[in-house]
Amino acid sequence: MNQNQSIRHGQVWLDTEGKPIQAHGGSIFFENDTFYWYGENKEKTRSNNDIWHWGVRCYASKDFYNWKDLGNIIEPELKDVNSTLHPSKHLDRPHIIYNRFTQKYVCWVKIMGEGFFEQTITVLTSDQFLGPYKIVKEYMRPCGMYCGDFDLVVEPSDGKGYVYFSRPHSEVICADLTEDYCSATGYYTTHIPEKWPPYAREAPAHFFRRGMHYLFSSGTTGYYPNPTLIHAGETYHGPFVNYGKAHHDALENTSFNSQISSVFMYPGKKDLYIALADRWITDAAQSLPYEKSSAAFESICNPDAPKVDLSCLHMDIDTSKAGYVWLPVKFDRDVPYLEWQDEWKVEDFM
Repeated sequence: MNQNQSIRHGQVWLDTEGKPIQAHGGSIFFENDTFYWYGENKEKTRSNNDIWHWGVRCYASKDFYNWKDLGNIIEPELKDVNSTLHPSKHLDRPHIIYNRFTQKYVCWVKIMGEGFFEQTITVLTSDQFLGPYKIVKEYMRPCGMYCGDFDLVVEPSDGKGYVYFSRPHSEVICADLTEDYCSATGYYTTHIPEKWPPYAREAPAHFFRRGMHYLFSSGTTGYYPNPTLIHAGETYHGPFVNYGKAHHDALENTSFNSQISSVFMYPGKKDLYIALADRWITDAAQSLPYEKSSAAFESICNPDAPKVDLSCLHMDIDTSKAGYVWLPVKFDRDVPYLEWQDEWKVEDFM
């Protein structure tokens, strides 16, 4: 295999063995001079089967461009159909943080229930980043709420943990974590309230820079992309101010046909933050302009919205073929934004 020497989009991303990378809804963990990219393993997922995931897969890299497949760090539970790790369960968006007090790696994964709102968290812990991970909680509802897409954050100075999560179809919650990071204390604040999709926020991705806390978030239109918004506040609990759309020159309000899953602060660089995103729909025949997908989702959720033909929404999207869009975050007087780049290099940043 030829080695990659840059980040390039518009193609299938392959590991060092030439196989498509399966780390969707992913994040990057940096430890001992190694980058670990982990996410949902969709290798066996097809539009016509009942396999939503095949565990959480991890890849390792020294240069950020070439990724070695390390296999699953969380295996699917094949024998127990009631386990939240069974392949038929809708497992999404794993996030792993390290607890310096318990010396445990703590992983949260979202589990979608039978309805739009019945989204809960399964918590796993391990003594090593690469596992094995053991379930310590299932069907957990932080602060007693259903928990949609989320992000876990640790304050470097004191090790205090926080979770940002979308309360399905209504608002974003910031909640304090317990000392073991395995649940929330009960203290929380509410942000960015909206009544229904497509405007209700999901997929919050937090990062901190120069005294400001930033949140990227997407609207709620399923796998169909929509405008990413950026909010900023001076504390973990806000209040957060809306700075508008994050993607500059994004065609059809689709955030470069992607959805951000996390933001990674590259170590050793002065100001390099990288927005990691999934391109869920790669089949041009299934794509929709935002105006069409948003009208469809509002028609479903808003009782007063005009009713539209929902046949435009494809139910057979093959997420095993989903791609990735990684872009460096730029700043205009401390307001972050994203611009399209066909190709870029870490070495271009100081």
